[in-house]
Amino acid sequence: MRVLIVEDEPNLRQQLSNTLTGAGYAVDTASDGEEGHFLGSTEQYDAIILDLGLPEIDGLTVLDRWRREGRTAPVLVLTARDSWSDKVAGLDAGADDYVAKPFQTEELIARLRALIRRASGNASAELNAGDIRLDTRSGKVTKAGDPVKLTAQEYKLLSYLLHHKGKVVSRTELIEHIYDQDFDRDSNTIEVFVTRIRKKLGADVITTIRGLGYSLDDPSGAPASAD
Repeated sequence: MRVLIVEDEPNLRQQLSNTLTGAGYAVDTASDGEEGHFLGSTEQYDAIILDLGLPEIDGLTVLDRWRREGRTAPVLVLTARDSWSDKVAGLDAGADDYVAKPFQTEELIARLRALIRRASGNASAELNAGDIRLDTRSGKVTKAGDPVKLTAQEYKLLSYLLHHKGKVVSRTELIEHIYDQDFDRDSNTIEVFVTRIRKKLGADVITTIRGLGYSLDDPSGAPASAD
């Protein structure tokens, strides 16, 4: 899962970036509204953390522009303002949730996880496919109850496929959502990660759809969707 953080306070921006990276997210950052708007308009994100009090372009304007452009990524607004009207303005501009500063990092991450799950149609914090379980809160993966150790990139790929279970996901989409902006992106590495995951979780866990991409099918046997 790939997240954009738009926050002008350097220490907080770095803290959030480090925490989310450690939690298994691919993270891009921006320090002002202009850069944040550009990244949010040109890159693909599963969620965005957006401060309202930004230099260059304020957060509400950035958010409003994204929504007018048709950008639908879930947005979690950060605000240091106490006024309820600012929170209402953020929600009316298209925010999906908000957290007031100062905040507990654990709460912010929990809200972020919930936004990403809801955006992909998943209500539970635990994602599953057959006997495979991925707990988004702890980052633990099990097969038939036994723990399975995955590398960071293997975990990101599996998590993205589980969030979009039953759908066909292209290599391009996987690259856009599991790597941050500065990563040396190579579509061949996707095949390597898929091969490794199959060795650890079973050869049939991920299906290759020739010419289209990959699918982690619904255990009910429902056909994969390409949308």
